[in-house]
Amino acid sequence: MSTEIKVPVLPESVADASVATWHVSVGDKVSRDQNLVDIETDKVVLEVVAPHDGVITEISQEEGATVLGDQVIGIIGDADAAAPTEDAKREAAPASDKQENAPAAQSAPASEGKEVDIKVPVLPESVADATVATWHVQPGDAVTRDQNLVDIETDKVVLEVVAQEDGVMGEIIHAEGDTVLGDQVIGKVKAGAAPAKSDAKADAPAAAKDESSTDSSDVLTPSVRRLIAEKGLDASKIKGSGKNGRVTKEDVDQFLKSPAPAAKAEAAPAAPMGDRTQKRVPMTRLRKTIANRLLEAKNSTAMLTTFNEVNMKPIMDLRKQYQEVFEKRHGIRLGFMSFYVKAVTEALKRFPDVNASIDGDDIVYHNYFDISIAVSTPRGLVTPVLKDCDKLSVAEIEKGIRELALKGRDGKLTLDDMTGGNFTITNGGVFGSLLSTPIINLPQSSILGMHKIQDRPMAVNGKVEILPMMYLALSYDHRQIDGKESVGFLVTIKELLEDPTRLLLDV
Repeated sequence: MSTEIKVPVLPESVADASVATWHVSVGDKVSRDQNLVDIETDKVVLEVVAPHDGVITEISQEEGATVLGDQVIGIIGDADAAAPTEDAKREAAPASDKQENAPAAQSAPASEGKEVDIKVPVLPESVADATVATWHVQPGDAVTRDQNLVDIETDKVVLEVVAQEDGVMGEIIHAEGDTVLGDQVIGKVKAGAAPAKSDAKADAPAAAKDESSTDSSDVLTPSVRRLIAEKGLDASKIKGSGKNGRVTKEDVDQFLKSPAPAAKAEAAPAAPMGDRTQKRVPMTRLRKTIANRLLEAKNSTAMLTTFNEVNMKPIMDLRKQYQEVFEKRHGIRLGFMSFYVKAVTEALKRFPDVNASIDGDDIVYHNYFDISIAVSTPRGLVTPVLKDCDKLSVAEIEKGIRELALKGRDGKLTLDDMTGGNFTITNGGVFGSLLSTPIINLPQSSILGMHKIQDRPMAVNGKVEILPMMYLALSYDHRQIDGKESVGFLVTIKELLEDPTRLLLDV
């Protein structure tokens, strides 16, 4: 008996997804409820678990592939369906590893080489300082050109500092958690040097440690990375049981339950209250920035929220009719966000007071249309900017949003991606939110919240019809925008979404 491995059913507001990480390979035995693969959408990571014990007999969609809801991406067969060659492969793997590690153990004594400074990247004027987030190497480790040595975290983005030349990691001057300035020296690399010769016994643990370090820091799945961050753990201290030593969620849970000193060290001392324990974890720089900005928005603006609802059936019918030909022509699926961005851009043109911001005693009106898109990442909520939306086609908007979402997921957003923005769109519907009051993203003056599309009975021409409805919420600064403009702006968006041809005819 074989069972299909399928992508979970995606919410109406999510057009497609990507295969993020396979935790198993063809021939691997799996057990019921074991996480097989992570499926990533623009905002969330979905885990697909095994429905029963068995063996992976086929993987039809590799990591990075774009997939649809309910699409088959693999097959689970009976436990006796394992490919006979897999055991041989597993037996051969240690020998291969030994051969790869052998030259390292026989390397010549290290030459001193020339010392090269590892510096913090130059920070823009709007960023005062940064924090050393994660060192991926330790003194004595061999490094290669363009290898990521350390992550530097600013208020908005993570900057990677890479090795300029092959060599050996030297002194680490500033440890993780230290506050540093732009162009500051934080470590040294001995360029051209080779690791010092050591005996096989000493090399074996070092190799294991390097492998564990690489797996824990560079190959963590988004869901595991998020769990480790929430629990305030050090990934390098968690032993991975997954493929190639990869850390799984089960490994994290086991680590938390373990009485080992490493696990105890992560948690703050608990009062003698049985199982009622607690721990204290410092906020990340990004989380502190988010907290401060949200509090500032609440305290420094006269924030008010107005609501409306929109019938999404016309757009859903349009997507259904043209989805296939759109994707074939443009190489990307037609989602909902492009319609939201188009509608918001048109509404901003008609209501210039909304496309403005307060600067001291002045109101600054913007004659361009840069839209911030709220994206949930493993580090927290960020709002990268899609620029000049009035000049972009629907396909260009879809591609731009997807690029920003992927860069956010991988921690590759740049300061330029995060700079500016006249108006923000946040879509809590992908998480199931039915209604919310979003908080303004300063220095902007308004933000639009989209929500879950849900079938509801509606009165249409005196009759009750079941329609896919979605609530809209516009939060705005009442100091700058009056009720007439805010309501008119939201009604315009409603009308444009309920009759998308208005976007083409400009009516």
